[in-house]
Amino acid sequence: EFPLITKGGARIEVLLNATTRRNEHGKVIGVVGIGQDITGRIAQEREYAKLIDTANAPIFGVDTEGKVNVWNKCARKLVGYTPDDVMGKNLVNEFITDEFKTAVQAVFDQALHGAETANFEFPLMTKAGVRLEVLLNATTRRD
Repeated sequence: EFPLITKGGARIEVLLNATTRRNEHGKVIGVVGIGQDITGRIAQEREYAKLIDTANAPIFGVDTEGKVNVWNKCARKLVGYTPDDVMGKNLVNEFITDEFKTAVQAVFDQALHGAETANFEFPLMTKAGVRLEVLLNATTRRD
C-alpha cells in the first residue's frame, strides 16, 4: 500500500500487486503491476477504529493467539491499563483471574470458530487490583 498523487493533485491510496514478466525462455524481462484504489477502504477502516475507540463501552480485541490488538478508551478508563500495558499481551493469561481462565479462553475459542457468546459474566482485575464483574459479548472479527 502506498499513496499516489493523481494528475489533478488528489492523493489516493493504492494497493499494488506486482509480478515478474518473463519471455518464452523464462528470463525476467520486466515487471507487471496491478494497482487498486483503496482510498475508500482506508477511510472506512479509520472511521471504524474511531468508532471503537470512542465508544462508551469497554471494547477489546484479541488476535488468533489471544494477544490484545484492540483496547479502547473506555477499557483503559475502566480497568486502568493503557494500550501500551496490554497490546500484544495474552489477555487470558495475564489479565483474567485463575478460576476463569479456562472459561474465558473457551469463549474466545468459540468466537474464533464463528460461535458468538452474549452476556458471559466473568471477573477482570484492574491495574489497581480491584476485581470487576463484567459481561462479555464475543464475536468473530474478520478482515
